[in-house]
Amino acid sequence: MKIRVGIVGATGYTGVELLRLLLHHPQVEVTALTSQKYAGVPIDQVFPSLMKGLDLKCEELSVEQISKKTEFVFTAVPHKMAMEIVPSFYRVGKKVVDLSADFRFTDAATYEKWYQKHTAVDLLSESVYGLPELHREKIRNAKIVGNPGCYPTGALIGLIPLVKKGMISVENIVIDSKSGVTGAGRDVVLESLFCEVNEGVKAYKIFAHRHTPEIDQELSLLARKEIRVTFAPHLIPVDRGILSTLYVRLTKKMKTEELLDVFHDFYQAEPFVRIYSKEKFPNTKNVRGSNYCDIGVKVSESDGRAVIVTAIDNLVKGASGEAVQNMNIMLGYPETMGLDIHPLFP
Repeated sequence: MKIRVGIVGATGYTGVELLRLLLHHPQVEVTALTSQKYAGVPIDQVFPSLMKGLDLKCEELSVEQISKKTEFVFTAVPHKMAMEIVPSFYRVGKKVVDLSADFRFTDAATYEKWYQKHTAVDLLSESVYGLPELHREKIRNAKIVGNPGCYPTGALIGLIPLVKKGMISVENIVIDSKSGVTGAGRDVVLESLFCEVNEGVKAYKIFAHRHTPEIDQELSLLARKEIRVTFAPHLIPVDRGILSTLYVRLTKKMKTEELLDVFHDFYQAEPFVRIYSKEKFPNTKNVRGSNYCDIGVKVSESDGRAVIVTAIDNLVKGASGEAVQNMNIMLGYPETMGLDIHPLFP
């Protein structure tokens, strides 16, 4: 019997990407979609790409009504709004994956420093940071999963083996990430308009991006000491994709082949992590539309520096695909179910 699933906030980029993936999932029936802007409108009129895919109207958010129609809920809504509604779903026994930042942090003070006052602090201890490659067993038993941000997903997967094994100096980690425009959401924003983005590349929010404390939190927990990374995000003129270039200093001399072996060994059982061979590096085009994270590495043998390059689709492995992966883990389904989609190329 299929599980009934609802998407709260179904008409943003992450919401519709969730819907696209869930329609491919053999154990899911999507039974509720909410949208403040499009309440009463059939979803295939909002997104013609879904014609003949789902005969369902968007509706206004009512926790009571959505709860009657679902067993599992995704909240793909802005920060602050999620903390107002997730507790209500939790109290009536629904499992929730939240795609905002509201349930990603273990410490309310950290969240409040970067966002706003948290009104569901009591549930932070109940939620799990939803990076399967790091917290799979905790996710398995979770009622609330805080789905990671897109930038942290690509950065953390490239750094976890090295920090966990104590292979790098944690004092000078530099993360240079470049994201497609969908990372900014579907609202009309001047900086995201075609003429503002096309034919240009720009850095933004250096030392001020809200994904920075996520990366710091997870690496610090892993290393059991405080870590503060240097994170420089950039906007590039493509729809989707994040390429992260991670600069680290090794604690002992290694060859590129040896570092590649570390990644192969660490991620050999991970269904969505792919390691490139020597002198090959990821391209966002090769993960487009998929839940893969591709990794390439290079060591400067003369001085112990190393560069790790990761590529993800920010809407899939960086958001909605990872959310479905978390749902699969929480419900005991095969982790790849509904996500066994090869990248779109070209």
